[in-house]
Amino acid sequence: MSAVPVTSRIGVRIAIGAICGLAWSASLRSYMAEISGSATGVNWVGTFIGILLPGVVAGAALGAATIIDAHERRGRIALGWCAAAVLAFAVFPMLLPGQLWLFVTTGLGGGAVGVALGGLAGGYAAGGRPTWGRIVCGLLAIVLIAGVVASVPLVGGARLAVTTPRGAWVMLLAGSLMIVLMIGAAIPFRRLDAARGDADAGSRGSARADQPSAASHSANV
Repeated sequence: MSAVPVTSRIGVRIAIGAICGLAWSASLRSYMAEISGSATGVNWVGTFIGILLPGVVAGAALGAATIIDAHERRGRIALGWCAAAVLAFAVFPMLLPGQLWLFVTTGLGGGAVGVALGGLAGGYAAGGRPTWGRIVCGLLAIVLIAGVVASVPLVGGARLAVTTPRGAWVMLLAGSLMIVLMIGAAIPFRRLDAARGDADAGSRGSARADQPSAASHSANV
């Protein structure tokens, strides 16, 4: 049986990631609709380009990250771009007409930035280096998760109070979505970390192998 070509395997991973990203961003849209209530609306540009498309892009990149070889230089560069793909959730909404100006002048749209930064921080906390950076990003991720969950009763009001079944459901939806995003965002960081670990182990093995040779040389002298 012949091996499956690498291009086919990475294509499958990208497709699976894109589908997962689409499902995630569609769930995020449900959360947004719940907290907005009757003020929400669905349209081709804002919903499909501003919310669903970034999910597809980020999901496809994270799917590709599961198979990219981190031991090669170009693979490490590609994984860096895969890690940054989570920022699509912040970039794409700002490309919509008037949205960037609205964000700068009123702060509206800051939630998209928070989601992207939260995913990136959580991903780095789960697999980045150095340790102090992981701790800082981990604390930031926890704060952002708490902020997203707290936004449900704060924005939704009494209709989505934590004491109501609907409010509790939306809060669980919001928190779990952020956690899933962070788990996915950790994929490129963990692959890079594993490659660094292999390189460090190889260096230590080479150093130990050189020690007997040096001792033997000294004895012969």
